[in-house]
Amino acid sequence: MIARAIVEAGVNEGRIDAVACTVGPGLIGALLVGVSAAKALALTWDVPFVGVNHMEAHLYAAFLEDPTLEFPLVVMLVSGGHTMLIEMQDHGRYRLLGQTIDDAAGEAFDKVARFLGLGYPGGPAIDREAMHGDPEAIAFPRAMLHDGLDFSFSGLKTSVMNYVRKHPDVSAADVAASFQAAVVDVLVTKARRAAEQVGARGLVLGGGVAANSLLRERFLSVCTDAGIHGFLPSREMCTDNAAMIAAAGWHRLRSDGPTALDAGAYPNLRLPLLP
Repeated sequence: MIARAIVEAGVNEGRIDAVACTVGPGLIGALLVGVSAAKALALTWDVPFVGVNHMEAHLYAAFLEDPTLEFPLVVMLVSGGHTMLIEMQDHGRYRLLGQTIDDAAGEAFDKVARFLGLGYPGGPAIDREAMHGDPEAIAFPRAMLHDGLDFSFSGLKTSVMNYVRKHPDVSAADVAASFQAAVVDVLVTKARRAAEQVGARGLVLGGGVAANSLLRERFLSVCTDAGIHGFLPSREMCTDNAAMIAAAGWHRLRSDGPTALDAGAYPNLRLPLLP
């Protein structure tokens, strides 16, 4: 895979300045495979090794496609494992504004899709099914919509399951569309509130759930209404990818220098936040 990437990029090995890889958070087995390979390549090519925080890399996906983004930014990071609102004051300076208190949005998508028999991953499955349904067919709850900047999706997931059990003949498309609308309503409302509270110059979406069609549409609409510069990374940059790891690695190499080769993998690694 690595050899193929080098060939397809048309970059000679001698032009590679550093090797970056995810050191956390994530599953320890997968992390160790990447860390071991990256260290071996760094030693072989005699270049620095840079350990990258996976969540920080999602923050940098937008800069690959729009390097003109200005601080402060509010980034809404929405994935299978995380739902967070982060203020980027500058490179490497982050403040947590809000996060989920239970299920992440992507996790809720996966669980509802599995319950409806739509397959995995749940995000794209719900997105496809919802296109054939009525988002106003079922009034699912919008938990904590008017309460601060934290999120909660566990109750919504339970509400969907209870409704389907009581109405077994309900259209899966209507359930998917109504569920998706409830999630998106909460996400965009809180993203706008966060941007206004910190006086952000831009609002950015990131993470795997950022590929959702309705979320992308509503996100840009809210940014336009609020007069905030909104940016959506391409769908390829929303899901996990090596380019965002390289982008974050480049910034970390400039600010912190190389990572020691005795560094390990950290499955519970947290985003470095300002006190």
